[in-house]
Amino acid sequence: MQYKRVLLKLSGEALMGNQQYGIDSTRLNEYATEIKSIVDQNVQVSIVIGGGNIFRGLKGATQGFDRVQGDYMGMLATVINSMALQSALNNIGIATQLLSGIAIDPIAESMSRGRAKKYLSEGKVVIIAAGTGNPFFTTDTAGALRAIEIEADVILKGTRVDGVYTADPEKDPNATKFDEITFDEAYSKGLNVMDLTAFTLCKENVMPLIVFDMNKAGNLLKVVNGEKVGTLVRV
Repeated sequence: MQYKRVLLKLSGEALMGNQQYGIDSTRLNEYATEIKSIVDQNVQVSIVIGGGNIFRGLKGATQGFDRVQGDYMGMLATVINSMALQSALNNIGIATQLLSGIAIDPIAESMSRGRAKKYLSEGKVVIIAAGTGNPFFTTDTAGALRAIEIEADVILKGTRVDGVYTADPEKDPNATKFDEITFDEAYSKGLNVMDLTAFTLCKENVMPLIVFDMNKAGNLLKVVNGEKVGTLVRV
């Protein structure tokens, strides 16, 4: 097994599946099955998921919401997604613990590094909701922060694209994929992998990132086993 402890970053939009909004139960259960495949290999798994399928703070700001209020609404959207994923994992026998960046009893315990590491060592999947708990920070930044806090081996960013490309492969048929790239190269090329704050956290703390297609069955297990799937972004 290549990695013993991972932070899986999922986008909220991914949970929509073929829908235009909300949570597609089929996609949710597919993700739960993928996560179970690595838990069964005794990999310690922490998860941060976005909320864009329900509400995105930045979009709310363009619609007249106060930015801070909108960001908190977005954090609550991530809590809903995290609860849904927790339920899906519990339904297939995977023990989970939900932690939150904002106090939200009785739904979740408050996030702390010690709590998260304790639950991971007990074999539980730890889902960390509500971003960093602060406005103006994305869930990508939250994923980077949490990965560093729990001393993960790697961040696994599950997307609907099989890696990092020179351009958006869904729009540019001539886009070519990188097997490996540095944070500096990705930033200088203007590649839309993560926001700059998340990138900086990863670079300064030497936290590698693998971008891969989460929607292809078996990919998550392949990544954890060290197979050449997706794109490795490193220092």
